[in-house]
Amino acid sequence: MIQFIMSILLFFVIFFGLAFILNMLVRQTWLMAIIYPFIVIMIVDDISTARYFTEPGYAFTKAAARFTEITFADITILGAGFVGTIVSGFVIRFLRKSGYQMF
Repeated sequence: MIQFIMSILLFFVIFFGLAFILNMLVRQTWLMAIIYPFIVIMIVDDISTARYFTEPGYAFTKAAARFTEITFADITILGAGFVGTIVSGFVIRFLRKSGYQMF
């Protein structure tokens, strides 16, 4: 149970930080929220990204099978990462409205 809670917190903080830095550098507030589903696919599918281009039939079938195997705990942890990216977007917007110019 402790690992579950720590994983949720860790994913939230990691993706909040990544999204915050990405938002500051490219000045696109919601870019990480758009990229996040692709990151989830890379985490869950356990397939080389190149195989999606070289063997698309195998790769998409394997990815779909892996997505049906994820548990509620996995969904919760990955969801915490997505919430972190969303919160980061709101924080960046608030800071920009408050007069802070990020890079």
